[in-house]
Amino acid sequence: MNGNPLLNIGIFAIFVAATLVVVIRASRNTKTAADYLAAGRSFTGPQNGVAIAGDYLSAASFLGIAGAIALNGYDGFLYSIGFLVAWLVALLLVAELLRNTGKYTMGDVLSFRMRQRPVRAAAATSTMAVSFFYLLAQMAGAGGLVALLLNITGKGGQAIVIAVVGALMIAYVLIGGMKGTTWVQIIKAVLLIIGAGVMTIWVLGKFGLNLSGLLGSAVENAPKAGEKLLGPGLQYGATGTSKLDFLSLALALVLGTAGLPHILMRFYTVPTAKEARRSVVWAIWLIGLFYLFTLVLGYGAAALVGPDKIRSAPGGANSAAPLLAEALGGPLLLGLIAAVAFATILAVVAGLTITASASFAHDIYANIIKKGEAEDKDAEVKVARRTAIVIGIVSILGGIAANGQNIAFLVALAFAVAASANLPTILYSLFWKRFNTSGALWSIYGGLAVTITLIVLSPAVSGKPTSMFKNVDFALFPLSNPGIVSIPVAFILGYIGTVLSKENDKEKYAEMEVRALTGVGAEKAVSH
Repeated sequence: MNGNPLLNIGIFAIFVAATLVVVIRASRNTKTAADYLAAGRSFTGPQNGVAIAGDYLSAASFLGIAGAIALNGYDGFLYSIGFLVAWLVALLLVAELLRNTGKYTMGDVLSFRMRQRPVRAAAATSTMAVSFFYLLAQMAGAGGLVALLLNITGKGGQAIVIAVVGALMIAYVLIGGMKGTTWVQIIKAVLLIIGAGVMTIWVLGKFGLNLSGLLGSAVENAPKAGEKLLGPGLQYGATGTSKLDFLSLALALVLGTAGLPHILMRFYTVPTAKEARRSVVWAIWLIGLFYLFTLVLGYGAAALVGPDKIRSAPGGANSAAPLLAEALGGPLLLGLIAAVAFATILAVVAGLTITASASFAHDIYANIIKKGEAEDKDAEVKVARRTAIVIGIVSILGGIAANGQNIAFLVALAFAVAASANLPTILYSLFWKRFNTSGALWSIYGGLAVTITLIVLSPAVSGKPTSMFKNVDFALFPLSNPGIVSIPVAFILGYIGTVLSKENDKEKYAEMEVRALTGVGAEKAVSH
């Protein structure tokens, strides 16, 4: 690795300084809880669409997927396909309906027709859990990326880097709230798509704009994989268990997006349901374009860098995109692309942190502890800020433990938790008249417990050379991603919990249905 550490630090420092200026300017108008938690609902559909793309195109998309394609070819590209198809689920099933029925958080939607306190507590718990898994992935990516940039090989140095990222993330959230965080997302999404686009054209240019020439070179440069790099099965086709694992991963990716709390919160930053719809359409186009770039970047890394060099670099598979940048344009392009990747991590962790802290402040503090009657108008914002500090510290510690894992894989675990704990409850709330508080609690807590238990007992955590804890083995569950078991179980638990309870508020469901489908009453609910 021949990058210039001082150049890399300089480029990164310029980005951090520029975005902090943006965040500070955006924070000047942050006065109320609606400003801090929902950006005053002041963003247009296209602006919010770019911000959603920024939230969604995380370190997993840029570093993890490029690495997965470079090492596993077609099987790595399945992450891109899964992440993109997931948006159709989000658009068709939840985007507009959520915007019409909620105010700040997922807990608003779920508690609309149910007993407030238990359902809000459950929604906040699952939001925290999903955010934590997602934060793990971003922090692990930060450690690997900066290790690569600054030639840091020791775990101690990488731990310091993760701590610095955590501190910056906390600063963004404390200063700017949702408005500042959204502007950081917009800047980062534009930089990321432009950076990936430039690299894609550059890679294709090396092969005379001939994609088959690029693929042929990737096969030649990966003698161990050979032709398998171009077809399915290199990572997930060897055994029946690995095929099941792939199915499980696909389910988690496709269904998880519609349950990701930091994506759901984005729908509350626009003034109307129509703008929420527009923002998802913009997001789909931008995300789809980016995932086409990842295909070229992944195979480009295999062709121009080689799988062996990628595996042996600090950060492993996550180093494929930065190593490709260095192979194309030397230290300067490496520094620029690494700064964009770092911006990606910073922006996503800030978005996750504000989501988790907003959920705690709004659902648990304002509506459970204070029963919706906080004595101080600014108390909700103060609690959100304090929660952000705690979440930042916990995610720093978790990121240090997860350092070195493939980020796309870690994010897939977050998707499994979201698809199991959140999605069944959201869909039942919006579409099933009989659904009640008992069903919601069974579905959220049951889905969360099953998913986390299966993750802990999976090869992702122990028993394999690629596991989080390599030297112990308590992997009783054979699949690395639990989605194929945990998602149906959560739906079944929601059904059983509902049927066992006599609670059934048909009038409240009718009101929610009208509001979800038409938006009548939604503006009044969010105006204060």
